[in-house]
Amino acid sequence: MFVILRDENAPFRSRAPRPAAPTGLPGFGPGALESPMIAAVPPSPKLETADLTAADMRDVAHDPSVAAVARAMPTKLIEPEPLDDVRAEDAEPAWGVAAVGALDAPFTGAGVRVAVLDTGIDTDHPAFAGVNLVTRDFAGSGIEDANGHGTHCAGTIFGRDVDGTRIGVARGVTDVLIGKVLGDDGSGSSEMLFDAIKWASDQQAQVVSMSLGFDFPGLVEQLIGEGWPDLLAASVALEGYRMNLRMFDALMDMLRAQAPFSGGTVVCAAAGNESRRNIDPGFEVSASVPAAAFGVVSVGALGQGDAGLGIAAFSNTNPTVSAPGVNVISAATGGGLRALNGTSMACPHTAGIAALWWEAQRASGSPANAEAVRARLLATCTTAGLDPATDALDRGQGLVQAPRAAVG
Repeated sequence: MFVILRDENAPFRSRAPRPAAPTGLPGFGPGALESPMIAAVPPSPKLETADLTAADMRDVAHDPSVAAVARAMPTKLIEPEPLDDVRAEDAEPAWGVAAVGALDAPFTGAGVRVAVLDTGIDTDHPAFAGVNLVTRDFAGSGIEDANGHGTHCAGTIFGRDVDGTRIGVARGVTDVLIGKVLGDDGSGSSEMLFDAIKWASDQQAQVVSMSLGFDFPGLVEQLIGEGWPDLLAASVALEGYRMNLRMFDALMDMLRAQAPFSGGTVVCAAAGNESRRNIDPGFEVSASVPAAAFGVVSVGALGQGDAGLGIAAFSNTNPTVSAPGVNVISAATGGGLRALNGTSMACPHTAGIAALWWEAQRASGSPANAEAVRARLLATCTTAGLDPATDALDRGQGLVQAPRAAVG
């Protein structure tokens, strides 16, 4: 099975005048994402799935409306990392909310639409009281969250206080899209994810948060199960991984090019938990896909230490930014709270801060768009309070920070 990304407006854009892009955003030529101009007609992504032969692939590649083609690939949630038997009662309430400056920020995310693409949500949890949840089940297992991962992530972004405990960065967010792209066992597929991102964009989400990754070993196993020899299966899976990265790049370019027309979407993704610095400082893995895609705000995890906030041993390197990801208290399925560790916990802190920056941008009276919000998010990161030994490649731009005032 292959996923095909088309731009339905490519034929119109090929005939339309192409003004220079004052903000430097990329535009598109027919069948390629290569022009440095913004097209007069915005891109219109369309996703299809099909079984393709090698000959079919060649034909599709020559279709001027096709931006990318990729083998359908399994996805999986970025599993929270166990560290010293973390328990909610042992964790410091809202330390992450305070670290990113949201505890006393003048903005709450009011009026910002946020999408969470994960394992669903516990719709009855008190942390989400008063929130308008628009849900869609892409995984086919019902929108309720039997896993708990999506509920925890959602709580960090916009959760209300639970029994007097602060958990949410952007508590003023009331307009939320919940896309269930991972089943209750934490598995999904690339076509589910791409469909959900397009859905969130079509619903005009200003911020998207996703703490998941493409399952390369899972694709290798799948191909071996279909009869491919081991080495050949690994080679084909690697090709599929690259194809999916290119497709994600193409889709992100389309979303970025829509910013002058519809405002666009800031996409945040967890960098991944595959590094093992606790075993050897050199055991580092770079940010995984989709976090590694161009234009995605990839997020590494920070934890508290004697010398300041430091990168977590599991956090993948080369993130765009970093955020609290150790001993993070948030909503648990069935009610109550629990503490988890992972870049999955850092990503929603960043998504919440992005929502605050959207509100701050609007409060200034100037039109808000994803590129401006993303630029503010990155430019205001800080290294103050971080462990001096933290490597720049591990922390990215630094710790994300909430806006302190409206910005022009």
